[in-house]
Amino acid sequence: MATRRIVGGSDSPLDLDSPCQEEVAEFGLGLCCAEEQRGETPGREDSPSDLGEAELDPEGDLKTADEKAFGKEVVLLMKALNSLATPEEKLAALCKKYADLLEESRCMQKRLKALQKKQSQIVKEKIHLQGEHSKAILARSKLESLCRELQRHNKTLKEENGQRSREYEEQRKEAMLHFQMTLSDIEVQMEQHSSHNTKLRQENMELAEKLKKLIEQYELREEHIDKVFKHKELQQQLMDAKLQRITEMMREVEEKQQRERDFLLNDATESRRKCELMKEQETQLKQQLSLYMDKFEEFQSTLAKSNEVFTTFRQEMEKMTKKIKKLEKETTQWRTKWESNNQALLQMAEEKTLRDGHFKAMQGKLELLERLCRALQKERNDLNNQLSLLQEPGDKGTAAPPEAQSQEEPGDKGTAAPPEAQSQEESSETPSSSGNLFS
Repeated sequence: MATRRIVGGSDSPLDLDSPCQEEVAEFGLGLCCAEEQRGETPGREDSPSDLGEAELDPEGDLKTADEKAFGKEVVLLMKALNSLATPEEKLAALCKKYADLLEESRCMQKRLKALQKKQSQIVKEKIHLQGEHSKAILARSKLESLCRELQRHNKTLKEENGQRSREYEEQRKEAMLHFQMTLSDIEVQMEQHSSHNTKLRQENMELAEKLKKLIEQYELREEHIDKVFKHKELQQQLMDAKLQRITEMMREVEEKQQRERDFLLNDATESRRKCELMKEQETQLKQQLSLYMDKFEEFQSTLAKSNEVFTTFRQEMEKMTKKIKKLEKETTQWRTKWESNNQALLQMAEEKTLRDGHFKAMQGKLELLERLCRALQKERNDLNNQLSLLQEPGDKGTAAPPEAQSQEEPGDKGTAAPPEAQSQEESSETPSSSGNLFS
């Protein structure tokens, strides 16, 4: 009855002196202590976890839920105690309940510590994330400012590139116009040089033909001179034999010496006349050689002019190659056109090599002409020597008697006369042939 009154909360006063009432009072104190411990333990109303949950949920709802749960537990506990018969059983049940609650509080404290650690970590992460968020906002603002600066810079770059492209187009047009003008000038010069070269070729061909004719004539003349020398040698041998006979017959032919002297004087005059003719031929040959040297000097002057034109052309080509290299470095859009220009330059270089070969050939021809001039001078000297040799046997023949020669050997004079006639014919033919050569 006493227990029912305590649990039920009847209006009758309690008997404090009874042992049951003392046990109930101890039980009530234990419950209060348990409630106080529950209030002190984390995870309840004053715990940081409850504060953390209070941030998420309203405080009033949390308190009402705790009070409802606590009232249900008390009601259930009172029902369980009322179901027991003896106070010992009730006390044992209360102790067991107390032990369970103590174990539960310990578990709750452990969980609370773990949750506090997790909360501290979450708070740190939150602070870290807030710092990163602020950093991200600052970086975003910086990136936006950088983007604006980049846009302004891109606008300025576009304007500068447009201006540069326009300037480059103007420079390219000017370079193309200059290149076309230089190409037209080069083509005109090439045409002029080609016409001049054709004229020089024709003149060289004519000179070569004349030189061939001159060589043939000199070969014929050498053959004729060899024949004359052989004939003169035979005459010398005959004259020696005649002199031997004349010495034997000197005493018999003293009366005919005067006539022979007259004849020899006539022969000497004829030989002098022949010498004068040979001298005239020599002067004519000298004149022809001087004309030939004048033509050769003109040819050298034309070659020098062509070399000067070629050097100027090469300098212009070098300038053009430099300009083309600069244009190739500045842009790659016009490579196809520049390759065609390079092909044209290669063709011009090939023409240059051809001209160099032509120049070398002309130098070879010039050397041949110099050799021919030396050969002509040598032949002239040989002819002078031959004339001196021809004059010597004429001087020796003054001592020979003509009458004995006419009496004993009438055929000798006939043999001696034809070479003189041949020499006269030769002297008359040589100037005409030389005149035909240099006409």
